[in-house]
Amino acid sequence: MNPLLLAAVTVGDKIDPIFRGFDMWVYHIFGALQNDFLTAVAKVFTALGDENFVIPVAVLGVALCFFKKTRKYGFALIFAIAIGTLVTNVVVKPAFLRIRPYNTLQTLPELWGEYSLWYKAAGSLSESDYSFPSGHTTAAFEMAVAMFLCFRDTAKEKAKEGEKTVMGKIAFVIPVIAIFTMCSRVYLMVHYPTDVIAGLIVGSCAGCLGYFLSKLVCKLFEKTPLDKIDLEKLFKKGINPKAASTCIVIILIGFFCLSYIPAMSEGGDKEVRCEYVGEYDCNNAARDEDDDKYPAFDADGDGDLDHFCKIHWKQLHGEQE
Repeated sequence: MNPLLLAAVTVGDKIDPIFRGFDMWVYHIFGALQNDFLTAVAKVFTALGDENFVIPVAVLGVALCFFKKTRKYGFALIFAIAIGTLVTNVVVKPAFLRIRPYNTLQTLPELWGEYSLWYKAAGSLSESDYSFPSGHTTAAFEMAVAMFLCFRDTAKEKAKEGEKTVMGKIAFVIPVIAIFTMCSRVYLMVHYPTDVIAGLIVGSCAGCLGYFLSKLVCKLFEKTPLDKIDLEKLFKKGINPKAASTCIVIILIGFFCLSYIPAMSEGGDKEVRCEYVGEYDCNNAARDEDDDKYPAFDADGDGDLDHFCKIHWKQLHGEQE
């Protein structure tokens, strides 16, 4: 095995026993809170950190860059999402290779009994990649922190001009939504509590960097002909701020529906699970049978196609992260 990969696996294995006491303590708290209503609420908030929501938001950020009044919001979103995604998915997850709790805890019967009950009660959701840090939490906080700082900036600017605005109050609502998204990942038992704490840190740092880079780029724009780019000029009477805000809210609701509605059918016994069996029976979601990147293949030579999650597909093909 490649020395770097071996070191990563060792690091991933060491995280679990170091933080197991804390992680299980938090699991007990969320397990005691479980009921059908809160499970439904958790699934709503977890959708806000899903890539099916985050990617369209990034596209919206690109569109906002073409309007001078919203340029700082657009750049802040783009930079925050790009930084958070790179750090979490390209750097940290491959560096730690931490397996999901619904897999690793199978090897500890004294913990698996309670945890498996909570996991099933929360809907038995699953992912197909590594666990540390939480990508959903990272996404939620990178967007929330960037928008919080941008909204506070705008509120201060309006106040100096003697205008009243609710943006300052709305700014504080956004991080609260991110906190609920973070908690939903633990409630649904698809992440260790330490995973979401790491996601909070990475996402918050990405959001701050996105905000400051946005300010820098906007200042650079002011010194170039690019600053003249403003699609609002296409509207003879300009764009009504309230109408624009309403339109953006409607678009975001649409993005949420694209993320949440497909997720409603996830989890439970109907979900196709990875067919890997080893030190544990993998509960990760198997890649779709039509997935060209990770297609089903006959792993055991019985003539039938087997479906695997991204992790075990790569392992069985001898690929490294």
